[in-house]
Amino acid sequence: MDKKPDKMITTNRKAFHNYSIMEGLEAGLQLKGAEVKSIRAGGASLSDSFAKLEGTEAFLYNMHIPPYEFGNIYNSDPLRPRKLLLHRRQINKLALEVSTKHFALIPTKLYFKNGIIKVELALAKGKKQYDKRESIRRRESDRDLKRALKGRQQI
Repeated sequence: MDKKPDKMITTNRKAFHNYSIMEGLEAGLQLKGAEVKSIRAGGASLSDSFAKLEGTEAFLYNMHIPPYEFGNIYNSDPLRPRKLLLHRRQINKLALEVSTKHFALIPTKLYFKNGIIKVELALAKGKKQYDKRESIRRRESDRDLKRALKGRQQI
């Protein structure tokens, strides 16, 4: 079987700023109608989206998939909750982590894997304002250091 490389659709850049990412997990998405065509056309947004466990199922909320441009009257709601396709033991593990350690389930990436749309969920802990400032400060100092080293190598 010929494996296709993963094609990134979108990332949730806000998640890396607002949360400390602990662990990642790949999940499938249950989509309806022309949602896949709309995603292939480049329309999907993960900003402000989150996953929630309800009983023995997991759902993704606030993921925006615009209606397919050439669709019909049966286009679905762009912000409807979408079921996440996970194994029972994965859901049980996530439920344990979320309830005991107070983690949030945040989608970080949306991508194609062998022609199937997958979402990467992350167990995340919310950052405080001072943590956000510290990560920005660290990122800027790393950038300045790389810039200084790059200029020094050219001499």
